[in-house]
Amino acid sequence: MANHKSALKRIRQNEVRRLRNRYYHKTARTALKVLRNEADKTVAAEQLPKVISLLDKLAKKNIIHKNKAANLKSKLTKHVNSLA
Repeated sequence: MANHKSALKRIRQNEVRRLRNRYYHKTARTALKVLRNEADKTVAAEQLPKVISLLDKLAKKNIIHKNKAANLKSKLTKHVNSLA
């Protein structure tokens, strides 16, 4: 167990950040799942900018890698465009 005051504070901060990042990541995964399962093109087209914004925010905060965000945005855009 840590003995220094600064180390104890660091442990507390890391735990808070870990839980916050986990929440953001899980929220994004749920949004992706909802968008992928959407069958109506108009609804999917409305959801797409929100999901893209969410992915950009995650990449900016280094919760996911920027290339992963770019790949996901590309796949989702292709998916939405392919809906009839």
